[in-house]
Amino acid sequence: MRKVKFVFILVILFLSGKIIYAQPSNIDPYHYKIKKNIECKNGAVVSAHTLASEAGVQILKEGGNAIDAAIATQLALAVVYPGAGNIGGGGFLVAHLKSGKNISIDYREVAPAAASRDMYLDAIGNPVTNLSINGHLSAGVPGTVAGLFASMKYAKLPFKKLIQPAIDLAEKGFAITEAQAKSFNATHDDFIKLNTTIPVFVKDNLWKAGDTLVQKDLANTLKRIRDLGEKGFYEGETAKLIAEEMKKGKGIITEKDLKKYRAKLRTPVVFNYRGHIIITMPLPSSGGIILEQMMKMAEKYNVAAMKFETAQSVQLMTEIERRAYADRANFLGDADFVKVPVKTLVSDKYLKERMKDYEPGKAGSSTQTKAGNIKESEQTTHLSVIDNEGNAVSVTTTLNNSYGSKTVVSGAGFLLNDEMDDFSVKPGVPNLYGAVGNEKNAITPGKRMLSSMTPTIVLKNNQPYLVVGTPGGTTITTSVFQTLVDIIDFKMTTDDAVNKPKFHHQWLPDQVDVEKGFPEDVKKQLTKMGYTLKERSAIGRTEVIKKTAPQKIEAVADKRGDDDAAGY
Repeated sequence: MRKVKFVFILVILFLSGKIIYAQPSNIDPYHYKIKKNIECKNGAVVSAHTLASEAGVQILKEGGNAIDAAIATQLALAVVYPGAGNIGGGGFLVAHLKSGKNISIDYREVAPAAASRDMYLDAIGNPVTNLSINGHLSAGVPGTVAGLFASMKYAKLPFKKLIQPAIDLAEKGFAITEAQAKSFNATHDDFIKLNTTIPVFVKDNLWKAGDTLVQKDLANTLKRIRDLGEKGFYEGETAKLIAEEMKKGKGIITEKDLKKYRAKLRTPVVFNYRGHIIITMPLPSSGGIILEQMMKMAEKYNVAAMKFETAQSVQLMTEIERRAYADRANFLGDADFVKVPVKTLVSDKYLKERMKDYEPGKAGSSTQTKAGNIKESEQTTHLSVIDNEGNAVSVTTTLNNSYGSKTVVSGAGFLLNDEMDDFSVKPGVPNLYGAVGNEKNAITPGKRMLSSMTPTIVLKNNQPYLVVGTPGGTTITTSVFQTLVDIIDFKMTTDDAVNKPKFHHQWLPDQVDVEKGFPEDVKKQLTKMGYTLKERSAIGRTEVIKKTAPQKIEAVADKRGDDDAAGY
């Protein structure tokens, strides 16, 4: 009798045009525990938040593949990790499919039609960098939603099922972590200053761990996407709300910009390293190209014999990073708009020439390695997914700065990116972060800004072996580089490869950044060689899944954040 009544209610709701989508979730959004290292048989997800990882694994359990899980995880991150998870930003997806096909999807933000090369300069030509990093004018046209729908071509389950966990988390709320509470409190004044209406991230009293965050406007936006598909974001009510918000805050994104946006299927960067196949992201990500450069330069040396984080191995890898980042600054940009000599940059002949002046035991000099410099914000997020069908997915997305532009679209409930700052605000002149770029990365309408995001998959014996990625701005690619060398050359455990102290060199400034805990004796030896060392806060948050047998998967989430590993 109860079953008949339930069916009758569903029929009435259907006829009235009001369809309720039952929550397919057994996720408890108020009581959850972060897991850093798991072993499982069937599939795994590692992401920046427990609830997002659980949403992804739930989809795997319900018959979805790694693409399905990646879509569900990204949507959940847009709710539970607003500092970088997003529908108002963009990102890159790299995947190896069970068919053997490798794909990459580019849903990087683009400059609006009204953008111009000198839009962040004052009357006398000086950069006003605050405009490119905070508020409405700093936002590029968002690409995430288009990227999710471009990914659906390779998914198995209906989009309505994949988005439902995110809708539930937004509508019913979830308990925030201690780190999130501190972050919301620290950004309180900016949220008030940079918004036309007070967003839900602001409360009268200080946030504390365990408080519930409810996002009704975001839930409604997600429902429009659920019901109307891609048009539910890029056209209609949501597009209208974005355009209206732009007008309120002197931004320049229009409904026409939104309707015109397209995600792009790219040809992945694929290369061999010591018998492993590396699959990573092409331009407008700089990551894939310079990762290939660094791995190929390293391959000419017996890195394994140098051992992990000795003065010898760190010096070699530092000099490799110096050369790759000099090339990044000088040659790279959106290849749809500028000519980039990709084949030359990754050729054996060129890379051999680049290492000719490398001297073991002696610091190189960035004044002798001529190029420009580009530095990015570090508030990005990464997720790694693997399933039991032979699919592997690596996704990195971003809003750029923490909370992007810090501007929420009134009535729509999501944060907009501040990716316009990833262009060269003024070619040849440092921006707020000390970044110097050239014309290849200058602002042009419709152009994608250069990125460091480096989602990466490694195949061993033509099967998924590693799924790797991290946030961290310009430190992203060096972190991926070091993680791959740690596992492939140094034979380190996945946990150590993720969590041991990292270092970073990006050509300019000419210094080696090291995390706390970096070996003191190695620091002394590097200083004696002539290097300038600078201790800094955490470098990235690397997410790694390692598959060593048909039913043996290890997933490791970085200890540096609230990141979580889930699987079954």
